[in-house]
Amino acid sequence: MNSILEMRGITKTFPGVKALDNVNLSVREGEIHALIGENGAGKSTLMKVLSGVYPHGTYEGEIRFRGQPVAFRGIADSEKLGIIIIHQELALVPLLSITENLFLGNEQAKRGRIDWIAATARARELLRMVGLTDSPETLVTDIGVGKQQLVEIAKALSKEVKLLILDEPTASLNESDSDALLALLLRFKEQGISSILISHKLNEIAKVADRVTILRDGTTVETLDCHDAPISQDRIIKGMVGRDLADRYPRRTSNPGNILFEVKGWSADHPIHPGRRVVRDIDLHVRQGEVVGIAGLMGAGRTEFAMSLFGRSYGRNIRGKAFLGGREIDVSTIRKAMDNGLAYATEDRKHYGLVLDNDIRHNVTLAKLDGVARRGVIHHEREIEVANDFRRRLRIRCSDVFQHTVNLSGGNQQKVVLSKWLFADPQVLILDEPTRGIDVGAKYEIYTIVNQLVAEGRGVILISSELPELLGVADRIYVMNEGALVAEMPAADASQEKIMHAIMSSASKSPAAAVRESLQ
Repeated sequence: MNSILEMRGITKTFPGVKALDNVNLSVREGEIHALIGENGAGKSTLMKVLSGVYPHGTYEGEIRFRGQPVAFRGIADSEKLGIIIIHQELALVPLLSITENLFLGNEQAKRGRIDWIAATARARELLRMVGLTDSPETLVTDIGVGKQQLVEIAKALSKEVKLLILDEPTASLNESDSDALLALLLRFKEQGISSILISHKLNEIAKVADRVTILRDGTTVETLDCHDAPISQDRIIKGMVGRDLADRYPRRTSNPGNILFEVKGWSADHPIHPGRRVVRDIDLHVRQGEVVGIAGLMGAGRTEFAMSLFGRSYGRNIRGKAFLGGREIDVSTIRKAMDNGLAYATEDRKHYGLVLDNDIRHNVTLAKLDGVARRGVIHHEREIEVANDFRRRLRIRCSDVFQHTVNLSGGNQQKVVLSKWLFADPQVLILDEPTRGIDVGAKYEIYTIVNQLVAEGRGVILISSELPELLGVADRIYVMNEGALVAEMPAADASQEKIMHAIMSSASKSPAAAVRESLQ
């Protein structure tokens, strides 16, 4: 089979860091080629070289597309040839319609005026191709993340895509939306469209990939052909991390103590739509040295609950009580919640977890400035000392603590977020999708940090859409649906089937009845 893409000897250097070192990648016509590696391995950098984000002349090596050498000066050059990249952070304008987003920068115009009739007709055709039935006039803000991902793909089809690059396309999707997206890639493959799939979800790669290229520390480790023989996830992990990972979840002995943290009757309404209840009468407790998981489908209200609890940073008409060590605490503002021992690591690290334009040093100390200050003045040597300590403890891959967080990989950004909250020294740490979009090696390190926290007698609330993660890390699991807790079970007695059954069966029962049934 002929190759549509050849990247040979690609080397890319940033000040003090060699991000890519003689990387080779070959993609065949009409194949789905998976590109995997740990965070910081160079996957996104390689794709930015390919798409022209890093223009010709800023890297060494050669790119050939359909047998011809190419030298892209920007994204527009690569798109002209049909190389389209869809980034993990979707590039859509929420308050524009689907049609307007599809042709933004590629307007359907005649004599300098947009032909809206033609644009709408073409939009309907593109939406039909990706399986979307929504009206082209619908605002992007009014559709879910899964549908937004399909709009991005429809946008790629509008540019006559030949090679589609998807960077963590299912990171924010639920299981059904993920399956629909993978099925769409297989359909594109039948039509002769090639795809490069960057993903940390190894089960998805096993479903659709024809070949897998593994990067490690900016170099090509190997390319595996999935049709020669079945490739196990353990085999891929060994290539990624350079060693066998005997257990995905570090072992620990669970020995929860007394109740550390408790929430009673917690409710919250939607911040924009008055009277629309999104969190319903939550009763929850966490013991000393315990990891409590919260499972649920997208839209179940888990993040809304966590944010409303942490300083009322989400919602209105918030009601309920919170207790730490049996004493009622005030969590009405973020500062008061922090002062009373709570910390919340958000699922949206780029928008709410980090100041991306600031360096690692400032981000790590941001939640506890008094810990690096003397008489109200920041002590810079102490700040650097603290940042370097967390850099070592959490193995943050960076040139130094003065590197801006925007230039870190997703996994290393997540470690900076955790460093910030660990330095704040909380009694209860709420982790909202802490391993979303990061590799298995970094996940293991984060699980190890969680184990250290509970070994010190702290409590952890873990919100995750990955059921195997909850089963592997949590001691006890609450199941949430439609804003309410509908089941509670020890992790030792739980299974993916039990959790999904609790979600599906709760629709016809009151939340209290559903929880009682789960405990029987």
